[in-house]
Amino acid sequence: MRQSRLFGKTLREDPKDEVAANARLLERGGFVYKSMAGVYEYLPLGLRVLDRINAIIREEMNAIGGQEVFFAALQPKDRWEKSGRWKVLGEEVMYQFKDHSGRELGLASTHEEVAAEAAARSIYSYKDLPLFIYQIQVKFRDELRAKSGLMRGREFFMKDLYSFHADAADLERFYWKSADRAYRKIFTRCGLDAYLTEASGGTFTKEFTHEYQVLSGAGEDLIFYCANPACRYAQNREIATLQDGGRCPKCDDGKITMGKSIEVGNIFRLGTRYAEAMGLFYADKDGKKHPVVMGSYGIGPGRVMATVVETHRDERGIMWPDALAPYAAHLIALGADDSRARKEAEKIYAQMEKKGIAVLYDDRADKTAGERFADADLIGLPWRVVVSEKTMEKKGVEIKRRGDAKSRIVSAADVFKRIS
Repeated sequence: MRQSRLFGKTLREDPKDEVAANARLLERGGFVYKSMAGVYEYLPLGLRVLDRINAIIREEMNAIGGQEVFFAALQPKDRWEKSGRWKVLGEEVMYQFKDHSGRELGLASTHEEVAAEAAARSIYSYKDLPLFIYQIQVKFRDELRAKSGLMRGREFFMKDLYSFHADAADLERFYWKSADRAYRKIFTRCGLDAYLTEASGGTFTKEFTHEYQVLSGAGEDLIFYCANPACRYAQNREIATLQDGGRCPKCDDGKITMGKSIEVGNIFRLGTRYAEAMGLFYADKDGKKHPVVMGSYGIGPGRVMATVVETHRDERGIMWPDALAPYAAHLIALGADDSRARKEAEKIYAQMEKKGIAVLYDDRADKTAGERFADADLIGLPWRVVVSEKTMEKKGVEIKRRGDAKSRIVSAADVFKRIS
């Protein structure tokens, strides 16, 4: 991508009324555009990051047997009345309205009801279990105080996985399989150090659930966690029996510490509540009917993006992990259009494309070198490659890893090798 043609320009100043670092940096860097409080448009740079997060999620969901679906956001009232959540969610977060015929509808803030209802057409016997389906879809929540950029929105992306089981024991096995294998890998691959945290079930279940919390001063949650890296036991403040400065009850060696955190995912044991409400039953070996036992597992891809920005940045801008960066390298050409440096940069750009290296090429002629370097730091790609008359004299190009204090001059061939 040539930066002169990129849709979404960088901003010199922070957007007004934005406090959260992720909101300021993502808007300034041209990743997102804010329509209104809690609603953001994803521009090409932001969409490329989101796509990379979603690709990681899909790989790990597929690895534990998930099948991808896509449920509608527009939901009929009667479906939610069966579960008893039409009134509850309507009073809290669900957008509800009437269409031109007077039919009452809602925009889904979650999809347990439709997942159970749809599964009733696929699950009849114990032989059909277990079953795992997931989606990455837009959700809507009428947040009273939409804030913190992509961390708390009214329209946002959500990955929700639903599991269906013959009994609680099978749910328990998959619950921890998803927690230990899929979720931990997803957050690690995204560059996040997430604590598996005991939490309340909210409107989903009466049982305790688990959240994935990332320590950050920008967080809206407060957790108590064991500082022993071999333990990492944690509880959300809402249910905490732990005390700041106390001894960890799990490992007996670690000290409990209190910290602000960002929730990036959660997992729920739903039991049979939604299956019974939506008529989801299966026949055992003897033909006896039983309600299907369900689990629900959520990750917010946009919230993951925001959390990465909050935890991977410096005073100059974003520092994207390699796995999420929209492009691997930021190639900057300094010099006139007919200069040796510009011709060499064009050559390197073509070679990068040929070698499959995702590169953002700053070919802009109306910006100073200082403005280009500032934009490169703000956008935060892993590598910066500069071609200028000075580097040409040294028979190479300048390469610098984002976050490193110093750059170095290397050959073009070495650039390809390092970035690849």
